[in-house]
Amino acid sequence: MADNRTFTMIKPDAVENGHIGGILDQITASGFRIVAMKLTQMTQRDAETFYAVHKERPFFGELVEFMTRGPIVAAILEKDNAVEDFRTLIGATNPEDAAEGTIRKKYATSIGENAVHGSDSDENAQIEGAFHFAGREMF
Repeated sequence: MADNRTFTMIKPDAVENGHIGGILDQITASGFRIVAMKLTQMTQRDAETFYAVHKERPFFGELVEFMTRGPIVAAILEKDNAVEDFRTLIGATNPEDAAEGTIRKKYATSIGENAVHGSDSDENAQIEGAFHFAGREMF
């Protein structure tokens, strides 16, 4: 079911800072099951396509540059109410505004380098997951 899956990326800043294990531990401890996961690096074209919704925004170029500067961990997560529960787990985009104990409060350093991406809707979770994974890569 669509509402049981969401998509996430551990972003280059969190990968560079050695937070993959801590973030994955927090995700699984919160009841999510990982159904697909890989360490990969986005090309410029990948990042421009994935973030096309932000193309007209002033931060688009910086976002693409940031997301291509190093590897990411892409994952599809499963749990009842996955999108909403994961958005709560990651916290506000600005780590200063994020609730204590959230992933961004623990691991993000700024609004721009905020450690993780989480889909904002069931529809986007499906689109984003399909962008990074073929059906045979999901379990």
